[in-house]
Amino acid sequence: MKEEEQLCEAAKNGETEKVKTLIESGADVTYFDEEGFTPLMHAANHGHATVITTLLSAGAPWNALSPSNLSAGDFAMDSGHNDSFEILLNAGIQAELVLGTIARKENQNKNSGHDYLEDRVSFSEDKIMDNDSKAVMMAWEKPLMEAHATAVCSGGGHVLNIGFGMGLVDTAIQQYKPVTHTIVEAHPEVYERMIRTGWGQKENVKIVFGRWQDVLPQLQTYDGIFFDTYGEYYEDLREFHQHLPVLLKPGGIYSFFNGLCGGNAFFHVVYCNLVSLELENLGYSTQLIPLPVKDCLGEEVWEGVKHRYWQLDTYYLPVCQSAEDSE
Repeated sequence: MKEEEQLCEAAKNGETEKVKTLIESGADVTYFDEEGFTPLMHAANHGHATVITTLLSAGAPWNALSPSNLSAGDFAMDSGHNDSFEILLNAGIQAELVLGTIARKENQNKNSGHDYLEDRVSFSEDKIMDNDSKAVMMAWEKPLMEAHATAVCSGGGHVLNIGFGMGLVDTAIQQYKPVTHTIVEAHPEVYERMIRTGWGQKENVKIVFGRWQDVLPQLQTYDGIFFDTYGEYYEDLREFHQHLPVLLKPGGIYSFFNGLCGGNAFFHVVYCNLVSLELENLGYSTQLIPLPVKDCLGEEVWEGVKHRYWQLDTYYLPVCQSAEDSE
């Protein structure tokens, strides 16, 4: 049995000293065995926290994926090994703070926001699609958008939404009769459809056409803000957060579509924690409200859609507020 196979076996059995010895003798901690598992996955699956710490210190990748798209963190989470889960979660948060590897990988797999704005989109009753058969927005999100609207309208007053899409969140916002309701939309065809369907005639609605980055000087301050753009990624969300202290009134509520790493449960938890931490550094507290979505997502929902951007059973709805106002 070669050293890497011995390392997997020792990790599975929780033999910390043997793991250390094998690493010192040159065993590769990035090795995948015939099952497609790394030593770290084996240790996580069996809850061997000290072995996990040892492997991570030796450079074992926290974000490696098995053939079934599971990471070591997923194995620890699914097996209920809380100590192991916390170690891996902290390792993931620290790594992403420094390197942003998952965010960059996701960016490489998608088009840029500028490309999307130049694409034609197609509208149907239950979705908007880009010209690469990827869903821009889908009707299954309606309950989520209604919950987001409830959050950002809880203080009444003036509400801002970045990204109209199918108008799900804006239709829900209108139910709360805000004093003003500002909508920023960057895609020309979506904007034209908004005008055609009467959004420009609503008394309390102001439509601002353009990328949010370009129209910031036209925006004011708001009691509630929702952010949900397509063709943008984590770095864009982070950039928007830098403007919250100017855009959001003290005590106001901010929320965003939380689709971060929606294809992997552990990566999603890492990014929920990461964004909460970064918002905390800006002076905001974040509450994540779990909403079950499994019943909304039958196979038929994704028919004709190239990329299933959400594959998890629970959606965590973020409600963010100035830390001093949320106590």
